[in-house]
Amino acid sequence: MSESSVKNVAPATEGGWLERRFQLRQRQTKVKTECLAGITGFLAAAYLLVVIPGLLAVGGMDKGAATTGVIVVFVLGSLLMAFYANLPFMVGPGIGGSVLVGITLAGDGVTWPVALGIACWSGILFFIMTVFGLREIVTRSVPQSIKLGLTASIGIFVALLGFRNAGLVMANAKTSALGLGDFTAPGAMIALLGLLVAIGLQARKVPGAILWAILLATVAGIPFGVTHLPEHWLSLPHSVAPLFGKVDLAGAINIAFLPFLFIFFASEFFSTMGTTLAVGGEAGLLDEHGNMKHINRPFMVDSIAAALGPVVGIPAATALIESSAAAEAGGKTGLTALAAAVMFLLMLLFTPVALMIPKEATAPALILIGLNMFSNLRKVDLGNFTDALPVQMMVMITLISNSFGTGIAGGLLFYILIKIVAGKGREVPLGLYILAVPLVYYFATLVHH
Repeated sequence: MSESSVKNVAPATEGGWLERRFQLRQRQTKVKTECLAGITGFLAAAYLLVVIPGLLAVGGMDKGAATTGVIVVFVLGSLLMAFYANLPFMVGPGIGGSVLVGITLAGDGVTWPVALGIACWSGILFFIMTVFGLREIVTRSVPQSIKLGLTASIGIFVALLGFRNAGLVMANAKTSALGLGDFTAPGAMIALLGLLVAIGLQARKVPGAILWAILLATVAGIPFGVTHLPEHWLSLPHSVAPLFGKVDLAGAINIAFLPFLFIFFASEFFSTMGTTLAVGGEAGLLDEHGNMKHINRPFMVDSIAAALGPVVGIPAATALIESSAAAEAGGKTGLTALAAAVMFLLMLLFTPVALMIPKEATAPALILIGLNMFSNLRKVDLGNFTDALPVQMMVMITLISNSFGTGIAGGLLFYILIKIVAGKGREVPLGLYILAVPLVYYFATLVHH
């Protein structure tokens, strides 16, 4: 072999296993950056270890078993995303699916094993659509303007979640209208401190700015009673036996449950699509048309997680929007997801440590990340009325419904309607006209449930 040939081969063979496995040099990132991003993503999502089991417990599940189940789904889903898809997405149960199982379905008298069965069938449908490439076809048929607006739509959801977690914004119990919270409350002050620190560090381009802000806010919350130090730093995980294998697939096959199945399916479908494209855009993984190469891989991962999660008692696993915190911190590869998975794995023994981090400490990360995601709106041609208005409607529906899955579905429906009434119906792809039928049904089921 000639000397020039050796030189050409060298760059591909240099570096350790992590470099070769996760293509770090190709994506212009480093091991340290990826690990910090994974830890940041973990901290941003750690509140789910409290929220998800709490929601499921309302529906009658064992809270301790649900906590262990949530960790197991986080670890296995994120590992699969790391090694199969090589993407910086954490995979775990979403709040929307947990609300459906623990509150909505339970309130309608549906037992949690049957509710898990409905969630499992939704995941199986996901898997079938992914195997046949139908999800990728739908994603590629979404107009460029909607894809560009997705990031802003999800951004307003993330930012609002952060403001509510911080106690800076409250929902009126009687009218459900949003209003300002008590800025002098200890939690709100801690959140504001964390936000200012995050802004200051990020403006100075300090590595791990969001991570440092979360840690500082957590420590600052101790004397204010916002952060509660655990009595025991180590604890053995609860058994998942009360939930494992209790999913009732046969009981879920009932025509009366079809609307619930569709709500599960449609909301998670559009949530996953939006998260994948939005976080992928933050990580610089989209092409000039707003598409992601090998997008079927993350779709395959979340469909497997959605189908198998109910087996351990955890519904609606998906690529989490909190992954945007990891992408904002520089995560670009599966090493980020691997680092997050390791952190979640440690929580099987150090659960009290994760539960110690108050939601007020992670709120600044969500606020800052959500607001930063609005920058993508500048890429939308706001001078084109029929392209800009559906995007603006999508953002508003996300805000009103407090669901970016519903916001995306509404944006697509308004895109079709606005193009038709403007006399530009020919600009709408045939696939979107076909998609309009289930979208109308989706909104009809939401109204009645």
